[in-house]
Amino acid sequence: MSQVIPRITVLTPGQIAEVHARSLEILAGTGVRVDSPQARTLFARAGCEPRDDGRVLIPAGLVGWALKAAPSGVAVFDRTGAPAFKLGTGGGGARFGIGVTNLFYQDPLTDAVVPFTREHMASCTRLGDALKGMDVVSTVGVLRDLPPEKADLYATLEMAANTIKPLVLLVSEAAAFEPALDMLEELCGDLAAKPFVIPYFNPVSPLVINADTSDKMAASIARGLPVIYSNYGMSGATAPITPAGTLALLNAELLAGLVLAELMREGAAVILGILPAGFDMATAASYYGPETMLLNLACGEMMAHYGLPHCGTSGSGAGWGADLLAADLFWMNHLTSCLGSAGLAPFVGGNFDSLAFSPAAAVYADHVIGQARRFASGFALDGESLGLTEIAEVGPGGNFLTADLTLRHFREAAFTSPIFPRLSLEAWQERGSPRAEDLLRKRTAELMAAHPAPPDQAALLARGAAIIAALRFK
Repeated sequence: MSQVIPRITVLTPGQIAEVHARSLEILAGTGVRVDSPQARTLFARAGCEPRDDGRVLIPAGLVGWALKAAPSGVAVFDRTGAPAFKLGTGGGGARFGIGVTNLFYQDPLTDAVVPFTREHMASCTRLGDALKGMDVVSTVGVLRDLPPEKADLYATLEMAANTIKPLVLLVSEAAAFEPALDMLEELCGDLAAKPFVIPYFNPVSPLVINADTSDKMAASIARGLPVIYSNYGMSGATAPITPAGTLALLNAELLAGLVLAELMREGAAVILGILPAGFDMATAASYYGPETMLLNLACGEMMAHYGLPHCGTSGSGAGWGADLLAADLFWMNHLTSCLGSAGLAPFVGGNFDSLAFSPAAAVYADHVIGQARRFASGFALDGESLGLTEIAEVGPGGNFLTADLTLRHFREAAFTSPIFPRLSLEAWQERGSPRAEDLLRKRTAELMAAHPAPPDQAALLARGAAIIAALRFK
C-alpha cells in the first residue's frame, strides 16, 4: 500500500558534515571545562590533553569511538514492565511528556499562581497519566511545602505512585539523587532490567561539565540506567547569537557528554538533545521562537546521523496561562517535532519561562499533539482509498453519503476533539456563546477530578514514606 507521509528536513548531508566538523574543532581546540576530578581523570586516561584551568581537549578519534560505542536505540518501559516506546533507531516518532521542575502551580480554573506543593505533584502526575498524547511524566515541579532535603524524595514518590507511565527524573538536591533511585528500586524492583526511569542532566553552557551533572551521570550509568544529557543555551548570552554558532557549540557539548558517558561505561545508553533559546537584550529574559524549532529539528537530524536517540524542546514557556501565547509555541513545536526527526519532548505545560505549571495548558497541548500526530501519519494512496469505482457510480452531481467507502471509514475520517465540540453559529448561541478557554478549563478540571490513581498507589506511598522516614539527613 502506498502511503503519503509528510516530512520536514532542515539540514543537507553536507551541512550535517559541516556542523560535525566544527563541533570536533571546538572540542579539540577550545575543549570543555570539567569540574569533577573523577571525570577529568577519565578524560586524561583516554588521552585527552588537560589544561591547568580544568579544561580538557577531546580529540576527534575519541569522539568517533564514543559514537560507535553508544547504543542506537533505547527501549523504555512502564512501571509494570510492559514496553512503552523506543527512542532512536526503531522508534515510532516524537514522544511527549508533562513537566518540568516548575516552582509554581497555575490553577486550571482561575490561572491563579501559587507555590508548587506535594498535592500538586500528585494531581499533575495523574493528569499526565490521563492524557493519551503524553508518553512520559517528567518531574513536574519543585515541592515548596517540604524541607529541601526531603522534597525531591517525596516528589519522586508521588510520581511513581500516581502513574505507571515512564518517568523522566530531575532531582535538584545532589544528596537526594541516589536515595531517590534507591527508593525506586526498593519499591519497584531492578530499574535497569526494564527501565521506566530516565534521569535527566544538564551541563552548563558554554562548554562546562559541572561536577553535579557528572556525578549524577556516573551514579545512573553505574546502575545501568539510560540517561538524558541535554544542554540549554541562550543565543547571544550563553551561546553565539547566530543559529549556526549555537548549533555547533551545543552539538559539541553533547558530544563531550557522550564521550564522558562512554568512558564511565562503554555501551552506556545516552539520549542527547539541546534546548536552544533566544536572549532578549531589552528585558534580559530568555524566550523560545521559530529559530528554536529550527535548531531543535537540526539537532534531531544530527542525532539521527550519529545513530543516537534524541531529546528536544517541548514548546513550553511563553504562555501566561492556557492562552494564545502558549498555543503559538505548542503548535509550532509539536507539529514540527512530529514531522521532523525529534525524539522525546518531555517538558510540556510550563508557563512564564517554565516557572508555573498549567494543567490547562498541558491539556490543550495534548489536543495539539493528537492533531499533529494525525497530520504526520499522512494518508493512504492506493486503489481502495482512491475510490475510482465509487466516483464512477456516483457520477456528476451525486453524493457519497451512503457510499460503501464512506460507511467503512467515516468514523476515523474526522478528528474529534474531547474538548471543543463542532458548533454552528446557532448552536453556539443556543449554548450561551461559550468561550473556548472555558471549555478547556472545564475539561481539565474533569480530568483531574475523575482520573483514578493506579491501584497500588496507597501501598507505594506508605512504603515510600517509611523509606524516607528511615533516612538520616545532615
